[in-house]
Amino acid sequence: MNHILIVEDEDFLIRVLQDNLATESFTTDVARDGYEAMDKIRRDRPALVLLDLLLPKKDGFEVLEEIKKNPDLKLIPVIVLSNLGGDADLKRALSLGADDYFVKSQHPITEVVEKVKEYMEGGKAVKPR
Repeated sequence: MNHILIVEDEDFLIRVLQDNLATESFTTDVARDGYEAMDKIRRDRPALVLLDLLLPKKDGFEVLEEIKKNPDLKLIPVIVLSNLGGDADLKRALSLGADDYFVKSQHPITEVVEKVKEYMEGGKAVKPR
């Protein structure tokens, strides 16, 4: 399964991620806030989640914590893709269970896509039931 959930509220970044991931034959879905993200994660069980931390309604830290505390979801890899670049934010996300962390302004999309490919092709992504 090559299904990725993009949890992001910036339209431009959503389009760029979807286009780049589609080029690599990944299918994507989008959630624009934390509540929608959790609904889609529970329902669809994506192989991997790309998660922004600054989201409306429920922030990415809460989403990450909820994923990693749920025995049925905790093995889904979560790659944080955020504008928050502070050491405290990075440490908090990793302590909550993030598998990787990219600061949007410091990493080109191609680097993020390469990391996604590593997870998907390297067997780290969650397999379908």
